[in-house]
Amino acid sequence: MSVPAGFDELIHPATRLSVVSLLAATEWAEFSFVRDSLSLSDSALSKQLHTLEEAGYLELRKEGGGRNRRTRVRLTDRGRGAFEGHVAALRAIVEGAGSAVTTSSGARR
Repeated sequence: MSVPAGFDELIHPATRLSVVSLLAATEWAEFSFVRDSLSLSDSALSKQLHTLEEAGYLELRKEGGGRNRRTRVRLTDRGRGAFEGHVAALRAIVEGAGSAVTTSSGARR
């Protein structure tokens, strides 16, 4: 089976896909919101965000200082496009599998 166009190996791991899915639903999100929503540790989320940032898929913005320092994150246009392409590729895989399950009589199992 060939991999559909748009399938993104960088986004595909479950944790990164969860991060990108969450960010796709908003303009900016607080680091703590993403961490708590996905039940990740600070270090686990930081690692995933760094990987996505290096690919140009998201932007991190640090604001304030001291105890009031906050980190906000958002998908870039490139990241949003990659996510949308990946979702379309996953749909194509699922639809292709559904049509392959047809029996010789044409009924689905």
